[in-house]
Amino acid sequence: MKLDDYEQELLEQEDQLLANARVPDDKERVQLIEAAKNTLKKDKRINIRMSSRDLASLQRRANRYGMPYQTLISSILHRYVSGDLNEAEVGKKQKV
Repeated sequence: MKLDDYEQELLEQEDQLLANARVPDDKERVQLIEAAKNTLKKDKRINIRMSSRDLASLQRRANRYGMPYQTLISSILHRYVSGDLNEAEVGKKQKV
């Protein structure tokens, strides 16, 4: 897939961010493990469409945490619906 200059710049910035990423602390690791365990209790299947770039980014992040990307997606959704991740927090992080 051929990327334009803007897309290439975004990928390079993400690579720089990932190079400086930190390993989750013990509390975060426990939360991620708990979220992953909760996602094993599956009883419904969904299909979603997303950009290949977003999927690749999710896959890289999941790899960094040592989990399948579907588990990461499910854990993010679980945190959102359970109130652990809300729109205000997302908005603050985007403005930084």
